[in-house]
Amino acid sequence: MGTLANESFNIELQQLDAANDTARKQRTQWLLTSPNPPSFCHELINTVKKIVLPHGKTKKQSRNGAFFSFLKGLFPILSWGRNYKGTKFKYDIMAGLTLASLCIPQSIGYANLAKLDPQYGLYTSAVPPLIYAVMGSSREIAIGPVAVVSLLLSAMVPKIVDPAVDHIAYRNLVFTVTFFTGAFQAVFGLFRLGFLVDFLSHAAIVGFMGGAAIIIGLQQLKGLLGITHFTTKTDVVSVLEAVYKSLHNEPWFPLNFVLGCSFLIFILITRFIGKRNKKMFWLPAIAPLLSVVLSTLIVYLTKADQHGVKIVKHFKGGINPSSLHQLQFNSPHIGELAKIGLICAIVALTEAIAVGRSFASIKGYHLDGNKEMVAMGCMNLVGSLTSCYTATGSFSRTAVNFSAGCETVVSNIVMAITVLISLELLTKLLYYTPLAILASIILSALPGLIDISEACHIWKVDKTDFIICIAAFFGVLFGSVEIGLLIAVGISFGKIVLGTIRPSVELQGRLPGTDTFCDITQFPVATETPGILIIRVNNASLCFANANFIRGRILSTVTNGSEEHTKEKIRVLVLDMSNVMSVDTSGIVALEELHRELVSRGIQLAIANLRWKVINKLKAAKFLDKLGKGWIFLTVGDAVDACLNTKMTDLSTINC
Repeated sequence: MGTLANESFNIELQQLDAANDTARKQRTQWLLTSPNPPSFCHELINTVKKIVLPHGKTKKQSRNGAFFSFLKGLFPILSWGRNYKGTKFKYDIMAGLTLASLCIPQSIGYANLAKLDPQYGLYTSAVPPLIYAVMGSSREIAIGPVAVVSLLLSAMVPKIVDPAVDHIAYRNLVFTVTFFTGAFQAVFGLFRLGFLVDFLSHAAIVGFMGGAAIIIGLQQLKGLLGITHFTTKTDVVSVLEAVYKSLHNEPWFPLNFVLGCSFLIFILITRFIGKRNKKMFWLPAIAPLLSVVLSTLIVYLTKADQHGVKIVKHFKGGINPSSLHQLQFNSPHIGELAKIGLICAIVALTEAIAVGRSFASIKGYHLDGNKEMVAMGCMNLVGSLTSCYTATGSFSRTAVNFSAGCETVVSNIVMAITVLISLELLTKLLYYTPLAILASIILSALPGLIDISEACHIWKVDKTDFIICIAAFFGVLFGSVEIGLLIAVGISFGKIVLGTIRPSVELQGRLPGTDTFCDITQFPVATETPGILIIRVNNASLCFANANFIRGRILSTVTNGSEEHTKEKIRVLVLDMSNVMSVDTSGIVALEELHRELVSRGIQLAIANLRWKVINKLKAAKFLDKLGKGWIFLTVGDAVDACLNTKMTDLSTINC
């Protein structure tokens, strides 16, 4: 009876093995007979269609419907504007007026930082917000000039034309740079090139912003101390040297410093009160405007300008004049201007999209980065034609806009209209505004740019990212804005390239009681299968840059694996390609060389988890025929089971 039972059990076991073998071969056939992936031309055509018609087009849609859908995608105001109600306008007008009270003095200060006349800062706070309100998709972002972009312009454009020598030529070059900035931003959005902004990593932005904040603060010493002659360089050594020489070689009027520091303390106190009491959000918002009004009255009543206090003096009012004829497309420095425009475009987009997405996540909606790029590009293109310089989203003003309870971008429209009214009616009143107050307003906005806690967090999480952060910081601080950016981007690229050309390979084992295979270094409990070595390639691409390196690492692992990890000779190497998304001809040649080397050592190569494009190229290169289709498997588990079923006696008998 026992013999019959054992024979019956063996027959059932053989039937089960046969069924498993049939199922395994069927799964491999699914992999081998998968359809070819789309051709390069087909993918290119689909990409163009998505660019031209991002929402697609159905048969039911008429031409007018498709055109209107395109317009709604380009001008989001057509979608939400139809449902706009008076209850929302009540909050938007309050937020817009609060925003204007902060925007007006800040814009004058940032224009001064950009080495432009004060009215250009107000121009930049009037036209671009109106364009963005029609085309932008963020409800909270506040548009206008910002400190970092102003610093970029004042650091790079003077290398072409010194504003102290030819202020008109300098202004015209700034308008031209703004045009290029808008053009690049619009192109990025239209062709869905938003990934270009990501070349400035988070760590690089933190370091760059911190260094830029310190440089901006040092630049304000000119207004805070009432210095007449100042350096055009931005590095900390040159700025401090210029301050030292000016204080020793020129008469110094302490009233500028006293006036500026007094109102700086006042602004910081109001900000502290606003943070402690959320209902007092309006106090820090109006503090800069209140500082301008009070300081202007003090200077006017006490005749302080006659005692050394530097004032704004002439302030041209009126609506934005056209600047179309001032664009310098025939300039011999057109290439340099385009380069500056590209840098400004990336930095401005990075700041704006980061700000917009931060507040969008709080409100629970998604912000389309490509639409934002198109909106930013169009507003800067129009701005360059209407006497504006580069505008973007401001974090400080957006925070005020959000705290003031804005519902839509109508708050930007209210702010822009208020600025335009101020340009028409109030500019003459700002004649006696002290430059020290403008410096103090800019200084009060800088602490938000220096994020020490985030730098510490980066150090704890990723030391390489911290090196990028510090390199950007010191590059800006002791070199220049361009050097800081180039160092940060260069190290970031180096990190990516190093990870690509020197990827890791990991030895895998099976977790007990499961069909899961994982890294035996991470999971020491995982066990290897005697006679079978499983290696996974940890890189998305097997290409010319890393193919020989990966082949060498695999052969080295085979040698070490046979000595350290297995008690018997390795008969099969299972190569897990689950992470490899693409392969080129160099990668295929490396696989062929690996196969020949393994055969010379008496080891059979098996490949599992081949991705769609990879297996298509291996079939086209006839590599699967050289390897044998019986050694291609859908999963690592299938490969191991197939090898075990052969009992390692005759590996050449496995066929699909």
